Amino acid sequence: MFEVRGATFEINGKLLLKPVEHRFEEGKVYGLIGHNGSGKSTLVKLLAQQQPTSNGEILLDDRPLGDWGQREFARRVAYLPQHLPSAENLTGRELIGFGRYPWHGLLGRHTPKDKTAVERAMELSHTEAFADRLVDTLSGGERQRVWLAMLLAQESRFLLLDEPLAALDIAHQMEVLALIRKLCDELRLCVIIVLHDINMASRYCDELLALHSGRVLAHGTPEQIMTRDKLEAIYGLPMQVMPHPNGEHRIAVAC
Repeated sequence: MFEVRGATFEINGKLLLKPVEHRFEEGKVYGLIGHNGSGKSTLVKLLAQQQPTSNGEILLDDRPLGDWGQREFARRVAYLPQHLPSAENLTGRELIGFGRYPWHGLLGRHTPKDKTAVERAMELSHTEAFADRLVDTLSGGERQRVWLAMLLAQESRFLLLDEPLAALDIAHQMEVLALIRKLCDELRLCVIIVLHDINMASRYCDELLALHSGRVLAHGTPEQIMTRDKLEAIYGLPMQVMPHPNGEHRIAVAC
């Protein structure tokens, strides 16, 4: 479990993230929503140890993040940044294999256990067809699935995803989110994902945290957040909320 206790982030005297109090548990998909600059990515980076908290603390399994070694932490938490590093000249299998770094180091040889973890990650993410293809030749949705497979090969319990859908069309967005939802349910992972599309968040997430101007404005289930008043407070626009035609979740449209 992640527990955030009054965590803040300040830079050059400006408070980018005001005190956050929240618990993130395994077996759920948490969507971080809000306008650009609201603090979503900042919160994910604090959870991923990409930057330190200015005040407050974050605990993982009741231990402060600072008490975790880098590789020990990576065995529990996997992070996919908004801007992905280059995968030039890497095949899908090679990139996915990098997920085993926390278990044997950068120069360690892959053991049979590592190879099994890579194969299982490809099977879970349906990326076997991309194993021998260069990652840079894949479509956006295919590439995102390979990166997710790398996180699965890491065998972490917590996945932190910072805007993984930003460069994808709507079909690939749904493909990737459906895969994330399926993996969470089957493996009992905790997924914390930054999303811009409130309707996608409503459909695929168990709980939403809405940030505004660096603070958590509201949190709850999609049903609790998907109301006209809350969405107008979050996005600053009048919104109409209605049931989806299939009746499973609500959708919102700007008026």
